[in-house]
Amino acid sequence: MTKRKSVRIYFMALLGILVTGCHSGLKSVYTNKAGKARWDPGTPYDTEEFRAAWIATVANINWPGNPGLPVDIQKQEAIRLLDFLEQHHFNAVIFQVRPQADALYNSSLEPWSYYLTGKQGVAPVPFYDPLEFWIEEAHKRGLELHAWLNPYRAHHTQGDVISDKSVIRTNKELVVELDNGMWWMDPGLKGTQDHSLAVVTDIVKRYDIDGIHFDDYFYPYDSYHNGKDFPDDVSWQQYRESGGKLSRNDWRRENVNRFIKRVYDAIKREKPYVKFGLSPFGIWRPGYPGSVSGYDQYDKLFADARLWLNKGWIDYFSPQLYWKINKEGQSFPELLGWWQGENTYNKHLWPGIKDDHGGDIANADEVVNQIMITRGMLPQSKGVIHWNVAPLMKYDTVSEALVKGPYKNKALVPASPWLDNTPPVPPVINFSDTEETISVSWTHPDENDIFKWVLYYKYQNENWQHSILTGADRDHALKKLSGQGNKLHKIGITAVDRSGNQSRFFHKEVNN
Repeated sequence: MTKRKSVRIYFMALLGILVTGCHSGLKSVYTNKAGKARWDPGTPYDTEEFRAAWIATVANINWPGNPGLPVDIQKQEAIRLLDFLEQHHFNAVIFQVRPQADALYNSSLEPWSYYLTGKQGVAPVPFYDPLEFWIEEAHKRGLELHAWLNPYRAHHTQGDVISDKSVIRTNKELVVELDNGMWWMDPGLKGTQDHSLAVVTDIVKRYDIDGIHFDDYFYPYDSYHNGKDFPDDVSWQQYRESGGKLSRNDWRRENVNRFIKRVYDAIKREKPYVKFGLSPFGIWRPGYPGSVSGYDQYDKLFADARLWLNKGWIDYFSPQLYWKINKEGQSFPELLGWWQGENTYNKHLWPGIKDDHGGDIANADEVVNQIMITRGMLPQSKGVIHWNVAPLMKYDTVSEALVKGPYKNKALVPASPWLDNTPPVPPVINFSDTEETISVSWTHPDENDIFKWVLYYKYQNENWQHSILTGADRDHALKKLSGQGNKLHKIGITAVDRSGNQSRFFHKEVNN
C-alpha cells in the first residue's frame, strides 16, 4: 500500500455520517437551533456543507479575461463561471470587488477598477453594475455571494496607471510606496481604517450580499519591500507622541486587531445575517503545532489570526492550507487540527484548499481527500473554499472527481446559529397528479425571508433523496417511478432562511 493510499483510507475512516430516522405520518419534531444543533434532526439526513470558490479580479486572474472587454463579453464570462459552479454543486462564490482600493461596482468612495474597464476611474459602457449583476446571477443559481475586499492595498504592480481618483492622489497622506512598485495604505493611521471601513459599510448597506471576505493581505509581505521594514515612521511617531506604550510590532498588530473588530461590529449593525469571513495565511507561527515550519505571519504581516478566531470576531475562518496532506512541516490535517483547537467560539472553520497540484489523478485524489478529512474532523460544520475557480475548470480530472464524489449531491450552507437561531415556519405543500409525475407546489407566509427550499422524497424500498431549490422556485415535478421501477412514496419540504436555518421537517405519503 502506498503512503498516499494509506493516508486516504485512514482519514476516510474519520468521517462520521449522521443519519437519523424519518418521521411517520405528519408528526414533526421542532428543535431550536442553538449551540451545535444546526438542522432539525427530524430531516432524513444532514444536507449542510460550505462549498465555495474564490474568483479573483486582481491582475484579471479569473474575471474578466482582460481589462476593458465589452460588457456583453464580461457578462458571458461571468455566467460561464457561475454555471460551472452551479453544475458542480457549489453553493457560494467569493467574488473580489476591491483588489486595489478600487471598485468593481458603482461606488462614490473609490474609482472604477482598471481590471474592469481598462482605465481606472472610467465606468463601463454601456453602464452596468458588475456586483449587482453577479449577485443577481449567483442567487438565481442558488449560490451565496461574498464580496471579497483587500483592506489595505492601494495599487498593484499590474494595476496600470494611477488615476487622479485613486486614494494615492486624493489621500496621499494615507499611503506609502513599496520597493516593488506597490502602494499600501498605512494600517497605523486612523484615516486608513475609517476609509476602508466606510467602503465595507457602503457595500453591506447597498447590496444584497451574503458575506464580506478578507484574505491574507494585512501589512504587506516583506518581499514586496525587499525584506525591509514597512515604511510607517510617520504613523509610528504619531503614536509615540500620543503616549503609546506598545512595542512597534505589538502596535502594528493592534492596528489590525482593532480594524477587524470594527469591521465585524459594523457589519452586524447594518445586516446581522451578512457573514464576515477571514482567510489568513495558513500558519499562525512556526512551531504551532510543534512540527510546523514556515512563514511567520504574526511577526511579518502583523496578523494575529489566532486572536481573531479566539475572540470570535468572524463568522467563518478559512486559513489558507495550500499544502498537501503528507507535506512535512506544513501538513494539511496537522494545521487544520491546530486551528480547530483554537476555535473557542465554535464559529465556522472552512479551510482554503489549493486545487492546482497538477491535473493528474493524484491531484484529484488530493483535493477529494482534503474535503473528506475536513468532513471527518469538522462534522458540525463541514466545508472548504477552493483556490481558485480556474484549476477546477482547467482540470476535468479534478472537477469530475468532485461532482462524482463528495459533491455528487447539492448541499446547503451550514447555519450560523449565533446570528439567528429561529427557523422559518414550514411551507404548505400540495400535490397534483399527472400521468407520469407528481407535481409538488408550495406556499409560505413570509417568502421574502426564504433563500432556499429543500425537497425531500423517497421511493419505496429506496433511501431518501433531496433537491435543493432556489428561493424563487414554487413547484417541482417528481417522477412517479424511480429508475428501479419503485413507486414514489413520501414527500417533504423545508424552508431555509438567509442565516441557513431550516424549518421543521414533516412529510406526506403519496397515494401512487
